[in-house]
Amino acid sequence: MKKQTLFSSLQVIDTPLTSDNKLAAFGMTNALLDLCGDTDQALLHFWTLPPTLILGLKDRHLPELPAALKAVASNGYDHFIRNSGGLAVVSDGGVLNVSLFIPQTAAQHLSVDDGYELMKQLLRQTFPSLSIENHEVAHSYCPGDYDLSVNGKKIAGISQRRSTKALVVMAYISILGDQVFRGSLVREFYDTGLAGHTNELGFPEVWPDTMINVADALHQPLTLDEVKGAMLAAYQAQDIQLDRDTLMTSTQSPAFQRTYNKELAKMQKRQLGI
Repeated sequence: MKKQTLFSSLQVIDTPLTSDNKLAAFGMTNALLDLCGDTDQALLHFWTLPPTLILGLKDRHLPELPAALKAVASNGYDHFIRNSGGLAVVSDGGVLNVSLFIPQTAAQHLSVDDGYELMKQLLRQTFPSLSIENHEVAHSYCPGDYDLSVNGKKIAGISQRRSTKALVVMAYISILGDQVFRGSLVREFYDTGLAGHTNELGFPEVWPDTMINVADALHQPLTLDEVKGAMLAAYQAQDIQLDRDTLMTSTQSPAFQRTYNKELAKMQKRQLGI
């Protein structure tokens, strides 16, 4: 892979979201992807949600989806469907979502594996005492080749989106909280959604003990703010200049708001029928 330091500066934004603006998570992702490509600037977006099950497009095909979503609600979790493939993941106050946007140019064009490697290296630098590996963790929720794990237990999952001029690598990282409950929630979602039907599409059989929080892997208390600080410190250690102001200003511009509102409308339309 190319050298880790692919950019000299990084624009940072942090957006805690509420149930009322939960769709902004992916509406903003698409708008920031355009902004990254247009400005040729690397961006880092931290975001969190209240208790929410984020469905992948494949989850729409569960035979008993309404019953499955009712089970999610009975556990105190909201839901929405994202605009990408894959399967359900959990977000709540103990899960940090991190999106890293990288410009794609003729001189610097990252492969899919390069993009995943960037996020793995960031987590390794953030938590240097952990031995973080990437391989699919069977029976985790939303399993994939670039599951990040410690001692075989998954701490994070990664996905990507791409445009012609930029890419975004997105990770959900289980920092603290009841990870066994999260796994049980997703297991109940699929068990209820299948309800004895043949599992023709390969929905996962989730085992809650296949995943672990970073705090538990470290055997120490941890907050999301501490993790965000450690991530930013990891970039500063590479002499990357952090800019916490420009991106916030850019997202308030009329041009960005037009793009964001368009992407948000697409997300709202995608929720119809679930």
